[in-house]
Amino acid sequence: MSEPLILGIESSCDETGVGLVRGDQLLANQVASSMEEHIRFGGVVPEIASRAHLEAMRPTLERALVEAEVDLKDIDAIAVTAGPGLMGALVVGLSAAKALAWALDKPLYGVNHLIGHVSVDVLEHGPLPQPAMALLVSGGHTNILKVNDLAGDVQEIGTTIDDAAGEAYDKVARLLGLEYPGGPVIDRLAKQGDPKAISFPRGLTARHDLDKHRFDFSFSGLKTAVARWVELRRRDKQSFDVADVAASFQEAVADVLTAKAVDACQVHGIDHLLLGGGVAANSRLRELLAKRCAQAGINLRRPRPALCTDNGAMIAAVGAALVKAGVAPSSLEIGADSGMIASTVSL
Repeated sequence: MSEPLILGIESSCDETGVGLVRGDQLLANQVASSMEEHIRFGGVVPEIASRAHLEAMRPTLERALVEAEVDLKDIDAIAVTAGPGLMGALVVGLSAAKALAWALDKPLYGVNHLIGHVSVDVLEHGPLPQPAMALLVSGGHTNILKVNDLAGDVQEIGTTIDDAAGEAYDKVARLLGLEYPGGPVIDRLAKQGDPKAISFPRGLTARHDLDKHRFDFSFSGLKTAVARWVELRRRDKQSFDVADVAASFQEAVADVLTAKAVDACQVHGIDHLLLGGGVAANSRLRELLAKRCAQAGINLRRPRPALCTDNGAMIAAVGAALVKAGVAPSSLEIGADSGMIASTVSL
């Protein structure tokens, strides 16, 4: 008997994602992005994102069904992002999923967007050894999670206490006069610069931070340090290489992320680490983490960049894990939770 066919819907920010998964087999992954509509504002505008989801939901669903060569009647369960994310955007996806679940008389699973970034790796590399550690790095979140069971036992080991890594990239790009989103632009520019040119601070790595914030992250101070460094040179009309600034900033981010992730694995006695989230596509982060994991004897799993950004396949993968574990479906009355904590797998 074949495994259940799971439809996944993602709409937490500016990408409308619809994926279809059967077990750990990815059948379809269609994404419609509204990024171009936000560029002139230098960041995601919630109202624009919500309207874009409304327009993109049906055609994205139709493309996914065609790609997977299935019909709506073939779907066994529906998983949808219930949080965290932008409230208006979440509501669009949740409403679509509820309507489909009601019309098709299929079970609904409201799931955690962050757990999706962990689960998606199963579609590429097979079952995730458990327990495993996960480093999630995205525009709005930076977390270290201990994954004991994808279907319901996830512990948050570390989190960001101010700016997430992706936010820092966008803000630094803006002050350097670079395009939005800042992550890919800085990553490309950094390849032309010297990562040792400027010694920027590494947040929450001082000795006095280790007791309370050993596995937590803070990038607000780094962002401010870059801003002050650039401001002083512009004020004094000193020339500087933007590529060096980008490379030095990126090195500071990657250094902290990788050091804390490896430390978390060693402290908790875990030898498998997963890298996920949109910023997980960053070339320097992937390179440095691979190097440090190899030195520490840690097995590193990294989804291909296309699966790191927000997508419906990752939500379907969570749904598949929940169905397989026999977890009870969500009620059609569930609401969106924009502040859903990382340890909540499903509602």
